[in-house]
Amino acid sequence: MFADRRAAGRALSLRLEHLRAERPVVLALPRGGVPVGYEIALSLDAPLDIVLVRKIGVPGEPELALGAVADGAAPQVLIDDRLVAALGVDPAYIAAETKAQLAEIERRRILYRGGRRPAPLAGRTVIVVDDGIATGSTTRAALRAARAAGAGRIVLAVPVAPQDTLDALRAEADEVVCLATPSPFFAVGAHYQVFAQLADADVGVLLEARERASSRSAG
Repeated sequence: MFADRRAAGRALSLRLEHLRAERPVVLALPRGGVPVGYEIALSLDAPLDIVLVRKIGVPGEPELALGAVADGAAPQVLIDDRLVAALGVDPAYIAAETKAQLAEIERRRILYRGGRRPAPLAGRTVIVVDDGIATGSTTRAALRAARAAGAGRIVLAVPVAPQDTLDALRAEADEVVCLATPSPFFAVGAHYQVFAQLADADVGVLLEARERASSRSAG
C-alpha cells in the first residue's frame, strides 16, 4: 500500500532511473497521474506535461467504459466494439458522447496549460504515467496519443494495476514498469492510504511548479 500518490511517484522513480540518460518527457494523465508524474519528473530532471484522456461511458452507467478519447492533433478514439454490440448502444450516442468529451478535453487543456505550449514528443522517450490502471481503456488511448505525436520510445509507468490489464497493454508500449499487481484487484484507490479527489487547481499548481524548477535548472 502506498501512502499517497506522491509517495508512489517517488517509489516508481527508482525503477525508472535507467531512463535518465535518455532525457525523457513525463506525460501524466490528469488528475490522479499528475502528482505521481511530478515526483518522477523531479527525480529524473525531466519535463512534465499532461495527456488529456476522457472515458466514453455506457449509457446510464458512466463509470463503465465503452471506450475513450485522447487529445492530440488527430484525437485517438477507442471504442469497445464487442461491448457496443452486446449492449446494443446506438452509434448516435457514441458520436454525441465523443463530441462532448472532446469539448471537455478542450476546456481542461485551457485550464491546465494556460498559455503553455505542449512538450514536443517527436523522437523522445516518453513516460506515460497514471496513479493506477483498472480496465486500461483510458491508458490505451493515452499510449496511442503519444505514439501518434511521434514519440520515439514509450514507457508505461504505474504504481499498481491488474496483471491481465498490463499484459493487454504491452503491445502499446516499448516498456512497462509497474510496482504492484495484486490479485484479486478491486480498485486503484484500495492500494493507497490517502487517495483524495484532486481539484483542477491541484493539477495546475504541480505543472507550474515543475516548469519553474526546470527553468531555474536551465538557467
